[in-house]
Amino acid sequence: MKSSVIKLIHKAIANLILISILLVACAPLPLRQDPISARDQVFAVERAFAKSMLDRSLEDFTSFISEEAVFFSGPSPLRGKAQVVAWWARYFTDVAAPFSWEPDEVEVLASGSLALSSGPVRDPDGKIFARFTSIWRLEAPGTWRIIFDKGSPVVSAATE
Repeated sequence: MKSSVIKLIHKAIANLILISILLVACAPLPLRQDPISARDQVFAVERAFAKSMLDRSLEDFTSFISEEAVFFSGPSPLRGKAQVVAWWARYFTDVAAPFSWEPDEVEVLASGSLALSSGPVRDPDGKIFARFTSIWRLEAPGTWRIIFDKGSPVVSAATE
């Protein structure tokens, strides 16, 4: 009798170990990404975001904005996707884009969940008049959205 109880205990322990291994194996992986590939993703998504302006597609532009985004575009910060899109809609009314931008630098946290992009902003003639800085958040695998955006005027050496 004693040996059958011991066998049952051993079997129960073996089953618990097996269940534990299966639970660990089936657990979802964190959203961590290789920072190099995440960096390439953010360069690509920033370029696609800029293309939405050139393509005159407010709908495409909107798809890159996080629901809780904060843009420093107007006299006070624009909070939330609805405010950002309502303000930026004015830049999509003309046939030609009033400005363009392109990233020239991107840095990503080691966790692969946040990134900063920055680059020049050009007028329709191609003259640089500002520099943008955007913070992107990985909201789902492969889905980056802007959570902060701010442009700053370029100060020329003549005016310093």
